[in-house]
Amino acid sequence: MKYDVIIVGGGAAGFFTAINIAEQNKKLKIAILERGKDVLAKVRISGGGRCNVTHACFDPKALTQFYPRGEKELLGPFHRFCSGDTIAWFADRSVNLKIEDDGRMFPDTDSSETIINCFLQEVKRLKIEILTGVSVQGFCKKENVWELNTSKSNYTCTHLAITTGSNPKIWQLINKLAHTIVPPVPSLFTFNIKDSRIKGLMGIAAKASIKVKETKLEASGPLLITHWGMSGPAILRLSAWGARILADKNYQFHIVVNWVPQHNTASMLEDLQKIRKAEAKKTVSKHKLYKLPNRLWERIVSASSINEHVKWADLNNSQLHTLANQLTAATYQVNGKSTFKEEFVTAGGVDLKEINFKTMQSKQQENLYFAGEVLNIDAITGGFNFQNAWTTAFIAAQTIANK
Repeated sequence: MKYDVIIVGGGAAGFFTAINIAEQNKKLKIAILERGKDVLAKVRISGGGRCNVTHACFDPKALTQFYPRGEKELLGPFHRFCSGDTIAWFADRSVNLKIEDDGRMFPDTDSSETIINCFLQEVKRLKIEILTGVSVQGFCKKENVWELNTSKSNYTCTHLAITTGSNPKIWQLINKLAHTIVPPVPSLFTFNIKDSRIKGLMGIAAKASIKVKETKLEASGPLLITHWGMSGPAILRLSAWGARILADKNYQFHIVVNWVPQHNTASMLEDLQKIRKAEAKKTVSKHKLYKLPNRLWERIVSASSINEHVKWADLNNSQLHTLANQLTAATYQVNGKSTFKEEFVTAGGVDLKEINFKTMQSKQQENLYFAGEVLNIDAITGGFNFQNAWTTAFIAAQTIANK
């Protein structure tokens, strides 16, 4: 089976690559090979089935800040195809996106099927072949032609694009082509913590700053207490930027939580001393401060060895110091991780130094291209991983279509 272009991987990056090649060069015969029975499986479940297509961050430099791996490399590509271009691309195909309060963007139907149907209609219109249940066993290059051996048949092509995401088997095959594969580790996970201070408080959230002890890792933002420990944007950011460091620690480490980020321990102690005078007759546990949730405040007071009936006037200096410390520098032991929902993200993949980001072509092999999460690029949640897929796929498509 001969093709001009074969794309291995029937996900977001694969479809976007194929469609944009066909749009720009209608002469090329294009096929998408997908090992599963269905294409676009991750698109279907993303965003809780709503598909978080991109994020309303329209400045390329600002957008790169959401990528723990890929920040430097994606700056140039984002200048060529950014979030605004994604919105326009879908709008041209009658798919309108809406912006939510946190910047995430979804189809206005709130259904991932809208995105899937758009892609399927486009590949049908452009006569792109989709071959499912085709597992690639190997590929090699002979006289400027790529030969692919698969579970169903053998294929040849001039241009080969790999868009398989976090696929260890494909990474092994890429490794045989003189490419370095950065070993994969989980990113975007929550922290397992068993601690009496947060037991039974699941569902409670507060803005906090968190540091991982003995590292430079820190993050701020909403922290959510769960039945297994801690989650929320601040924890997920830590897990993303600290993916390799925390893997090296085998997910056993300590975090320091400041529940009142506008204070450090010293300034908190000063503030509490003023409150002790001003609110002398009030009960400490019932007089919550700093907009903390009631139950969290009560638990912090209890952890500071302060009886639930004690009034502010009766606090001794030792209790005041302990309370200041529990509010601004509480240490928690993390024992393991939990995957964040179904949107498992991996840090690792094809080494970025071996890719030309002006073309998305391999520096090791002519006419070999990569797009999406097969590369050592990953982001926090919010539509950023999809934007990486759209951008790198668009650039790879431009290169292939105009060669």
